[in-house]
Amino acid sequence: MSLPSNIFLVGFMASGKTNVGQILSRLIGWEFVDADVELVNRTGRSIPEIFQEDGEDAFRGLERSLIRELASGSQRIIAMGGGAFVDPDNREHMLSHGMVICLRAEPETIHRRITDGMLGGAESRPLLAGTPPLERIKELLAQRAKSYAEARHTIDTDHLTTEQVAQEALKLFNESDAGTGG
Repeated sequence: MSLPSNIFLVGFMASGKTNVGQILSRLIGWEFVDADVELVNRTGRSIPEIFQEDGEDAFRGLERSLIRELASGSQRIIAMGGGAFVDPDNREHMLSHGMVICLRAEPETIHRRITDGMLGGAESRPLLAGTPPLERIKELLAQRAKSYAEARHTIDTDHLTTEQVAQEALKLFNESDAGTGG
């Protein structure tokens, strides 16, 4: 087996995709792209603004187009938005254009990461609006579990630093080059 053309980091919000992707980019020497940041830069609007003004369906359409474009390149580490891998077309596109690694965390870990202030708080997360955040996180994780399980690799992030998670991802990448993974 040869090197994957791209590495897609998928998983729920606050699972560490962006931070791990930045570290992995440095370790491998590939370009890092945060899909959510790229969408914000292209539209000139924040994700909460897109959700509020255009709705989730419009956001998902923008996301779908961006995924196709990013996947067509190579030697990229792409941190995907939390819901991107749920869409069957997105999932198939990512699985066929690179290595997909799901970063997993328990609901309580995600809640703590979001509410500790470092990630902008629950109010900056449109999908957490209107329901107690921990309850909504559990609901969304349950809805997305089957999709996330389709990733070729999963790394549990609960008890690891972002550096340790990146090292685990690097091992998977190196195994793919040696023909023992994929």
